[in-house]
Amino acid sequence: MASQDSSQAYYLAQINIALMKAPLHDPIMAEFANALNAVNAIADQSQGFVWRLKDGDGNATNIRAFDDPQILVNLSVWQNVESLKTYVYQSLHGSFFVRRRAWFEKYPGAHFAMWWIPAGHIPSIEEAKAKLDHLWQHGDSETAFTFAKPHPQPIVSHY
Repeated sequence: MASQDSSQAYYLAQINIALMKAPLHDPIMAEFANALNAVNAIADQSQGFVWRLKDGDGNATNIRAFDDPQILVNLSVWQNVESLKTYVYQSLHGSFFVRRRAWFEKYPGAHFAMWWIPAGHIPSIEEAKAKLDHLWQHGDSETAFTFAKPHPQPIVSHY
C-alpha cells in the first residue's frame, strides 16, 4: 500500500471491468497493452492513490475475475473521489479512456462502481463484483455509486 493518512477512517474502492475486442496479445490490442505499464505507473504515483490489484507482472491482466477470459478487471483504492477522478480523466489514463472503444466492446451491465471501505481494508474481487451487481440492480446508492452520483465519505463518530 502507498503511504496512508492515518487520520482518514475511510478510503474509496473502485472496480472497473472491460470486455476486450480481442485477446491482449492480438495486434488490435497492441497500443493498449504497450501502454499498461506507463498508465499503471502514473496511478501508483498519483496523489491520493493507496493500492491496486496486480499480479507478478505489475498489472491485473492475467487475473481472471469472470468466466469470460476477454474481461479485464481493475480494482484499486484511493483516498477520495477527487483523486480517482483526476487520475481517470486528467492523466495519461484519460487519453486512453476517451479512445476505449478502439479496444473494448460496450459492456452490457455495470462496468464501474465505487464504494467506501475502512482504511486498511483491501477489497476482494468477490466484494467488488458484488458492488457492480448491486449498482446494476439498484443504481447509485451508499452501497455502490458512480462519478455521476458520488456518495460522501462516511463520517466517523468519536464518542
